[in-house]
Amino acid sequence: MSAQVAVIGAGAWGTAIAQMLASDGREVLIWAMEADVVDAINTAHRNTAYLPSADLKDTIRATGDLADLAAVPTIFCVTPAQHLGSTLRKLGSSPRDLVLCSKGIERGTGRLMNDVAADVCRDSAIAILSGPTFAHEVAAGLPTAITLACADGPAQWDRLSPIIARPSFRPYYSDDVAGAEIGGSVKNVLAIACGVVDGLELGQNARAALIARGYAEMLRFGEALGARAETLAGLCGLGDLVLTCSSTASRNFSLGKALGEGRSAAELMADRTTVAEGAHTAPVLAELAQKRGVAMPIVTAVTALLEGAEAREVVGQLLARPLRSEQDESAG
Repeated sequence: MSAQVAVIGAGAWGTAIAQMLASDGREVLIWAMEADVVDAINTAHRNTAYLPSADLKDTIRATGDLADLAAVPTIFCVTPAQHLGSTLRKLGSSPRDLVLCSKGIERGTGRLMNDVAADVCRDSAIAILSGPTFAHEVAAGLPTAITLACADGPAQWDRLSPIIARPSFRPYYSDDVAGAEIGGSVKNVLAIACGVVDGLELGQNARAALIARGYAEMLRFGEALGARAETLAGLCGLGDLVLTCSSTASRNFSLGKALGEGRSAAELMADRTTVAEGAHTAPVLAELAQKRGVAMPIVTAVTALLEGAEAREVVGQLLARPLRSEQDESAG
């Protein structure tokens, strides 16, 4: 098989993207780190470890060798955010379209994923695929709409949109790469907070208030980094926020719910087989916000929880904050 499209990362989301790309009979090459996942995809057309609900298309082939992807002109990168740089260094730089599907901010540097990728893959054109997407629904062909933010502008959109668009998978164009990334990164942290509300049984009123106030934090931070408010009001911001703050199908929401129920962050992070990106993003996001003078009290509260604070105490501190105008952007 000589694939023109490849996916790096065979977790649930990477496998769902491969399934979507192969839904029209296209040959898709997917790289997996685990040998048993490679074998299962190639022999049984299943990924029982990460997406057991899907019967995978027989035009999907798996490999454990990144060198097999060297000549592929379009690659979707779905590795955990904190491993993006190291994975792309192994892949090497080449003139290609590199579509980033991971949501997070690099620890230690505070860089967005497009900055990490552009530094390592200088010859590649970077795009961001982000929006309200649960992997099992995409793999099942249920209706989905996402943002495709293209650093290379309309020319890159013209190359990528025919590859991505399906009757049940609809991309919308943007050139606001920073906005698409920030929405996806911040919403993961806010989803943990909403999970805590659910775990503490604080009710739907509290969750709705938290989503609204969290969205205000997302806007403040995004605009401080040059993102456009209309981007964050779209699929990759508000749309993704609503989805992941409302369901235990969200790994970040599930993590927060367990914290609210009294389990420790250390126990949960050690025991998880899938990555809740918000847990890695929260501390670096809180640090960046502080450096830029952006008030993000919910993000700060989630960071405290992940560092061992007790959930009811943290929620109590949020509720005890001084009263102010809802439009006061200086204090959250």
